[in-house]
Amino acid sequence: MLKKLTPIITVLYSLILAIISLIKIDNIPDVGISFGDKIFHFFAYLVLTFLWFYTFLYAFKFKHKRAIVFAVILSVLFGMIIEVLQGSVTVSRSLDVYDAVANTLGALLAAIVLWFKSNLHVKNV
Repeated sequence: MLKKLTPIITVLYSLILAIISLIKIDNIPDVGISFGDKIFHFFAYLVLTFLWFYTFLYAFKFKHKRAIVFAVILSVLFGMIIEVLQGSVTVSRSLDVYDAVANTLGALLAAIVLWFKSNLHVKNV
């Protein structure tokens, strides 16, 4: 059942992430960490990459490693496009290269985890 819902969840998450990234958000609580938004970017794109990986794997029947590559490429491009849109079509947001770096690092960590998971073989003794 969850495999059938994966594409819907992935598209909804992607849309929500795009909307949150492009609208003006007031009254955000200060977490007291100077780079707190970079942590959010990192984890948001880590999750995005996992979701797209499972969408490619289950809905599009990609092989495991191909699904990883496509998920990372899509997530990184999505993050770059959002950053460019923040700098060009919004008044309250601006393009931030460090946000794009955090997005990319989140996607790459997801890829590393997925890659090692696929290569992990447990032998029965």
